[in-house]
Amino acid sequence: MYQMKNTTDSTSDKVIIVNLRSDTFTKPSQTMRQAMFEAEVGDDVCREDPTVIKLEQMAANLLGTEAALFVSSGSMGNLIAAMVHCNVRGCEVYLGEESHIVQHEQGSLAQIAGVTIYPLPNNHDGTFDLDFLQYKIRNPNDVHHPISRMIAVENTINGKILPVTWLNKVVEFAKKNNLKLHMDGARLWNAVIASNISVKEVVRGFDSVSFCLSKGLGAPVGSLLCGSNEFITQARRCRKALGGGMRQVGIIAAAGLVALENRFRLASDHEKATKMMTAINNVGSKVIYVDPKTVQTNMVFVIVKGLPSVTAETVVERLQVVEDDHKDDKVIVQAWAEWRENLRLVFHVDITDEMLEAAIRKVIYVIKKLDPALHQ
Repeated sequence: MYQMKNTTDSTSDKVIIVNLRSDTFTKPSQTMRQAMFEAEVGDDVCREDPTVIKLEQMAANLLGTEAALFVSSGSMGNLIAAMVHCNVRGCEVYLGEESHIVQHEQGSLAQIAGVTIYPLPNNHDGTFDLDFLQYKIRNPNDVHHPISRMIAVENTINGKILPVTWLNKVVEFAKKNNLKLHMDGARLWNAVIASNISVKEVVRGFDSVSFCLSKGLGAPVGSLLCGSNEFITQARRCRKALGGGMRQVGIIAAAGLVALENRFRLASDHEKATKMMTAINNVGSKVIYVDPKTVQTNMVFVIVKGLPSVTAETVVERLQVVEDDHKDDKVIVQAWAEWRENLRLVFHVDITDEMLEAAIRKVIYVIKKLDPALHQ
């Protein structure tokens, strides 16, 4: 929550609130609401919802897969993929330690699917070392070992785009080692739009791919899980077992169709993130700054280190209060502290140019307040 100090009612009215915590906070557009109002619906569990069928066909056609399944969330899509691919007890999945599956899904692969997770150290660019992974592949004849079964990658990961050259190596590695391959593409379209590489090329060779409609694409609910006809048949069974069978769900699938049709607008979010990064680094602070290599899509990770009294949490708290009667302080910027030395700013469809300018003013103002070297 935010708060204002030393302000009167008259100045409170002038405060601008800019929510940069996540791209999950977006509200459905008027176009989406109209599409939801007019959506043709049916019982999706019985595969009779025409709007869902249209959305699934569109997703499969875009990614070049045989079929797709509409699920309630990316976490559900990832879990279902593991349940289908790891279809015998004692399986093990390999993935980056910074991935969403490891960090933000309650260990659901182990908790619900009974699958062991083997986290691998992520490189600075979001990849992981395939030579290191080769030594971790289990001996199938050793009864002491779990069964090596699947690799999962996240694209984008913390806003960074996985290089297609590396993804191609992962595909080759998986084939060589008889492993299934899943892409958590929660923000896949950010990667595709920013890199200007065909989505089919990005996901080529993967056995399954999930992507979110409710993040950068701006829809209120839902994700798509894509793969072969056989995979989706089994995925549909798993979805039902998890309670994910939704009935007249075309009402929300309609918003997903609008989101996908307008996917190219993501470039605007990327531009705003770059402008924020440039503005922060132009301040010249050596304790609050951004590594330009990490700003590739809609996320800005601000590094905060060098002063014991100033942490990412400190900066986030100060961004969310108005203490001074100065126009640059009369902005509330909502952000999340990811770690002690990193806070995250995420740009999305609801951030206007005016909000961007206001947020930049506030961030610069706070940096100058907190960095003693910049005090005048």
